[in-house]
Formats: sequence, structure tokens, C-alpha cells
Amino acid sequence: MSSVYNRSHRPKFMFSTQSIVLANLGWSPLVRLYFFLFSARIPGSDSIERRGDCYVTGTYIFETIADLSADVLCLRNWCSRQIVSVRDVWLAIDIGMLCYFIGGIFFGYTEIVLKEELIVSLGDVFFVISYLLLGIGMILAVASREGNLERWQWIILLPIGAFGSMLAWLSDQPQATVQDQTPTRVESIAPILNWFSIVSDLRLLMIATTSMLAFWHERMPLSERIIAATAFSLKIADMWFKNATNWIPNYQTGEILEEFWVWS
Repeated sequence: MSSVYNRSHRPKFMFSTQSIVLANLGWSPLVRLYFFLFSARIPGSDSIERRGDCYVTGTYIFETIADLSADVLCLRNWCSRQIVSVRDVWLAIDIGMLCYFIGGIFFGYTEIVLKEELIVSLGDVFFVISYLLLGIGMILAVASREGNLERWQWIILLPIGAFGSMLAWLSDQPQATVQDQTPTRVESIAPILNWFSIVSDLRLLMIATTSMLAFWHERMPLSERIIAATAFSLKIADMWFKNATNWIPNYQTGEILEEFWVWS
């Protein structure tokens, strides 16, 4: 009788945990196959090889669906009374992923519809907000658990920070070309946004590494491990995109390393 009562009063969600895991396991190889099989460049009328608009559109679809799904799942965790940790962590990450989703929509509109270079768009505003909220969520996740770094852990953390800083510096180096035109007001904002995203990426990387090292000897919750993996994936994808836009003329999205955005 009690088991029947518990089943009837258990909170019901649209998707079970098992179905969510299976959906993610199915989505990941689809992303990998799509990037590998359809990323070939096609020569255009100007003799410049480019990827087809359908392929670029598909990459944005994979990314935005993943971002929106993450937003829904974080909202599900925030609303769940079964969450014993700080629920504000999931609220901050939820709003951050929603902003990342909206920013991706604007980015795709700029590249696919307007046919403009991805220098500065309205999507950058939402990316800035998402970086702030993701950082707050990760800080809350770490602060909710007491942990101190030992000396050997600091020895590991400092080189990681130095390596991340070096990658950030390299990604900010402009392409060696002569520019004859004076940058517009919008283009002049690009370096500021670029440095903000670089610093934010580095901050997320350091927080994730600190979290992994601080609780190395403890049984770290799987959710916090995945949050840390999210930061690492964002770092890889963002650093690649910044290097590509600075060093590759007329860069077009869709390279293989951008799939880390989907995985994050």
C-alpha cells in the first residue's frame, strides 16, 4: 500500500533521467558525424571555397538545441525539491544558458541571414550576461563545499592558469594585415568584448580546475564534475573561435573544434 502511495505521489517530469542520458548519448555522436561528414568546402563563384549555408545552419541548430535543452534541465533542477545542494547554482546556470541560447540565435542570424562577419552583434550582449551568470553559478557550487588546496594541488593549478593565459594572449593577437579603413564605432567595441570573453573563459577554467582539485580526495558529485567539464569545453571552443577569427581571413563557422560548444 505504501509503495502504491509513493508511486502516485512521486513528482512526475516530462522526461526521466534515463531518457535524458540516452538523448545526450545519442546527440553527441550525431554531432560528431555531422561535423565530420558534411563540413567539406565547396568552391564558390569567386573561386573561394566555402561551406554550404545548409551545413552552417545545421551547426547552429545542433548548438541552440543543446543550449535550450541545458536551460530546461537546469530549470528542472532548480524547481526540484530533491536537490539538496544550493539550488541557486542551477538558477544562475539556467539563466546563463538561456542567454547563451539567445546569443547563438543572434549570431546565426548575423552570419546566415545578414551575411556579415561575426565581429560584433547583439548576441555578444547575451554572451556577456551568460559568462557572468555561469561564473556566479560555478562559484556558488564551489563555495557550497568546504575544501582547501594542498601544496601539490597549487603546483598543478598555477601552470594551468599560465597555460590558459598564454592561449588567451595568442588568441587576441590580430592578423598581420594592413587595414586601410578606420574602424566603426561598433567595431571599436569588439576588442573590449573580446578581452571580456577571454578573461571570463580563463576565470571559468580556473574555477573548474580549483573545484576538481579541492575535492580530489572526496566523492565529488557527478553534477559538479559535469559543470567543470562544461567550463573546459567552453574554453576549447571559445579559444579556437577567437584564434580562427583573428588569423583566418573571412572565417566561416563550422570547424570541428566548435562541436565543444555542443558538448558543453
